[in-house]
Amino acid sequence: MGRRNTTQVADFILLGLTDSPEIQLVLFLLFLLMYLITVLGNAGMVLVICLDVRLHTPMYFFLSHLSFLDLIYSTVITPKTLENLLASTKCISYMSCFTQMYFFVFLVATECILLSSMAYDRYVAICNPLHYPVIMSTRLCCSLILGSYLIGFMDSIVNVLFMSSLHFCDSNVIHHFFCDVSPILALSCTDTHGVEIMIFIFAGSTLMVSLITISASYVSILSTILKITSTSGKRKAFSTCASHLLGVTIFYGTTMFTYLKPSKSYSLGKDQVASVFYTIMIPMLNPLIYSLRNKEVKNALFRIMQKREDSRQLKVTLAS
Repeated sequence: MGRRNTTQVADFILLGLTDSPEIQLVLFLLFLLMYLITVLGNAGMVLVICLDVRLHTPMYFFLSHLSFLDLIYSTVITPKTLENLLASTKCISYMSCFTQMYFFVFLVATECILLSSMAYDRYVAICNPLHYPVIMSTRLCCSLILGSYLIGFMDSIVNVLFMSSLHFCDSNVIHHFFCDVSPILALSCTDTHGVEIMIFIFAGSTLMVSLITISASYVSILSTILKITSTSGKRKAFSTCASHLLGVTIFYGTTMFTYLKPSKSYSLGKDQVASVFYTIMIPMLNPLIYSLRNKEVKNALFRIMQKREDSRQLKVTLAS
């Protein structure tokens, strides 16, 4: 606590993506539109899965939590970014900055483990279809979800504890549009080597466990698909995991590009562009990827709308 009390910075300044007022206005309108699509898409996905009994399966159980995480994930970052794009002073308090960073790390780590749980679910569905209901029991699904949140919680606690021990006495200007780990580490006027190693170990372990699980699952899935003789069978098996594979590729590609390197190699332009992808674009794209390529979600939405229409017509008939 003594080291933290020596911190002379009361707040930080988020420089954002650009200094140009015209570009800031364009980005504000673009990010606002993307955020609205994110909220509607993810909230709609959770609602459809909850309302349609036919979607009460392990795959959609995981997907509903993914949509929930993306909704909160985007809300942690985007509103403050929108505010700073219009504000003349782009300040964020020390406590607010570390709170944002805590939830950001928590949600990213949780989503990593959740994506690997979804890959395991697809592995069981394709490689062991007869035993799928037994293996992917309600107890196992709930345990995987709980484990995802616990690992995210542990990673975020470790991250914030080590980061809060740093001193920020030279500059309070963050060269980013949110309180990310790398640009804050670059601000510290003390040696960050030990902190970087600990964060890298915890974050890297979470990432590697998730990647190994996903890779092993898809190697087994590919091996099983290649053994299927019919073309329609191969197409159906591949379509069940194509959306997840696309989402995983985008998420891990941008995340690893940004974080699996020392903070000294932080690149203002490239890392900010990558950050826009995984903080603003991916939460918007995920519900589109999983719904537009999924006939069951489309059919569920149609059934819900049909029920509402039938209910409305019944009320009109009874009223007349």
